[in-house]
Amino acid sequence: MQKLSEQLQTALQNLAIASPNALQVAALQAQQQPKDMVLLAPTGSGKTLAFLLPLLQQLNSRKKGPQALVLAPSRELALQIESVFKKMGTPFYITCCYGGHAVRVEKNNLAAQPDVIIGTPGRVADHLRRGHFSATHIKTIVFDEFDKALEFGFHKEMSEIMEMLGTPERRILTSATHSIDIPAFTGVKDPKVLDFTVDALPKGLKLKTVRSNEQDKPEVLLKLLGTVHNQTCLVFCNHREAVERISNYLNRYDVINACFHGGLEQEVRERTLAKLRNGSTRILIATDLAARGLDIPEIKCVIHYQMPPQQPAFIHRNGRTARMHAEGTAYLLLSTGDAGPEYLRPLPPSFLLPETIRLPEKPDWATLYIGVGKKDKVNKIDVVGFLSKIGGLQKDELGRVEIRDRCAYAAVQRKKLKTVLQKVCNQKIKGKKAKVNMAR
Repeated sequence: MQKLSEQLQTALQNLAIASPNALQVAALQAQQQPKDMVLLAPTGSGKTLAFLLPLLQQLNSRKKGPQALVLAPSRELALQIESVFKKMGTPFYITCCYGGHAVRVEKNNLAAQPDVIIGTPGRVADHLRRGHFSATHIKTIVFDEFDKALEFGFHKEMSEIMEMLGTPERRILTSATHSIDIPAFTGVKDPKVLDFTVDALPKGLKLKTVRSNEQDKPEVLLKLLGTVHNQTCLVFCNHREAVERISNYLNRYDVINACFHGGLEQEVRERTLAKLRNGSTRILIATDLAARGLDIPEIKCVIHYQMPPQQPAFIHRNGRTARMHAEGTAYLLLSTGDAGPEYLRPLPPSFLLPETIRLPEKPDWATLYIGVGKKDKVNKIDVVGFLSKIGGLQKDELGRVEIRDRCAYAAVQRKKLKTVLQKVCNQKIKGKKAKVNMAR
């Protein structure tokens, strides 16, 4: 490809990326043609940058007002895209809009005329109806994880948004599967399709079948979790009720775990992901909402507590492990006599569990919630200093620190948790009294 512009080189450097991957190179080359684009690639392949890099080249610093709109099916994905864009260190202003976030705050952010707006379809449609921003100069619209947005029921909102946008110059659709139908409301015709999907399972992925003598399988799951040597595990269920039920079962055995599904408040979901990233939670029980578009670390073990009815969902779940050249294992929990889904025949080899239950060990880390954040002019250095000087933590006793708008999460050695809480109780951080407790 042609030499990257200075702006793109700077963006990649700020992201600590030496050079764009094959998908991103193809997207940049396709961007030179005046055509709509469809990007098809599995989770973890770099789709976000594959549309952000071409989008960045389309932005004009001399224009005032929104020039690009990115629609994402979930709050987490919207926030992740915003985070990546900000890390690129461009001169352009981006704002994020999503359900569960204060409308008043978003209205003020939109009044500041951001260059790029990212959000969930429902919230973006609401802002457009209220006239909180003008769509006049929006030239590029991105439908990220488009098939997931349709699955979540955003057809009406996306159609409404397109009506209010008029006719953008470029439309970019992304998906982790090629089995999508593009509705007429998008206006996409004869797009440039970049298909980087793979039908085969990753080379580093091992599939194993685990059998249960009962119709329900919580005890088998507990045995399996104690057998996989405290690896980070993502346990997939088909319904929210199953997620909650399994989590409650593990709680009875004092097994640290967390839930993730669309029925949880945004604050709870963000806290859960922070705990997974910093290692204070190793077991995440989730619906397919966790299969795509989340900023979470490499998962060593995927457990299908309930098998998805369709093969694409199975592939997306497994995409959470064995990425790139890494190795991972996916376990299929099946009741005796269950032949498994038709798309997976013959079944993978059986994995035999021990007769006795060995409970998983508690993680070495726990998470502190600190009730101040970016809006209070508190940054990561402030939090580290607070926990080191007042909390008495040594460098190796303090883990990952994440700063949010109104709070912060910090990983501390679990054995130090009680002592730290006693020392920082009623203390001030950067002159502000902050509530500090264990994040549950």
